[in-house]
Amino acid sequence: MSSLKEEDLINILPKDGPTVEETTKYLEKYTEDFIIIKMGGSVLSSKNLFNSLIQDIVILKKLGLFIFLIHGGGSKISKKLDDLNIKSNFINGLRITDKNIISIVEDTLVNFNKEIVKALKNQSCAATEVTSKENNVIIVKPENDILGYVGKPTNIKADILNKIVNANKIPVIASLGLDENDQTFNINADSVAAAIAKKLKARRLLILSDVEGVLDKDKKLISEINSMKAKQLVNDGVISGGMIPKINNCLDVAKNGVKAVCIIDGRKNHSILFELLSDKGSGTLIRE
Repeated sequence: MSSLKEEDLINILPKDGPTVEETTKYLEKYTEDFIIIKMGGSVLSSKNLFNSLIQDIVILKKLGLFIFLIHGGGSKISKKLDDLNIKSNFINGLRITDKNIISIVEDTLVNFNKEIVKALKNQSCAATEVTSKENNVIIVKPENDILGYVGKPTNIKADILNKIVNANKIPVIASLGLDENDQTFNINADSVAAAIAKKLKARRLLILSDVEGVLDKDKKLISEINSMKAKQLVNDGVISGGMIPKINNCLDVAKNGVKAVCIIDGRKNHSILFELLSDKGSGTLIRE
């Protein structure tokens, strides 16, 4: 039960965000629950979108929600490799990562992780770095031989994450992990978010991206789908390309103890606040 009074909520909530009435209703729903937020797409490369997301996360924290933040950094890695004149190739959306590239990937993601933690701390929101170098929580095995140092999560050290949350801090988790020999691996950030959400039996997994959500054949947003509807949309060719693995990943999470997964548009103002704290939500809600 939230102990926040109406005047507290008026002070915390943005004027163009969800109403106090709706927020009160949803806060009671999420009291003891974990919310996993995966930042992706242009949220990571646009300064304005990044700052606006940080503000929304600070608001969720002030409202008393337990937030876990997960990030990749594909565009930042690509830029760094371009600057160094290093060519990288992809297979099914995953970057082939050799010994040279993995150290650049690690440095880029660790630095970005520090940047996110600092941005939160600058708004008086306590946060902790979770990377391959600091508080590593992700144990991986290689995805396959061709991809090199690209891993898939085999275990999540929930005790470390619980300790951070119990200290009233937000864990900021980079999409990096270590194998049993402490070798660093790059991981697809959606896979990290899925593994953590399942391990923690989170109430919600929000995937922020550059799309409005799942669209129907007329390019209209579908507000909610289940596995049956998703399969039908894939068969009909309505869900295609890179959206197929994203949806399969979401359905797998929804089947494994997470109440719902949402794909939402990180480019829209306060999209995570409207998704969690309003009747209309934002984006597409995916249930089993």
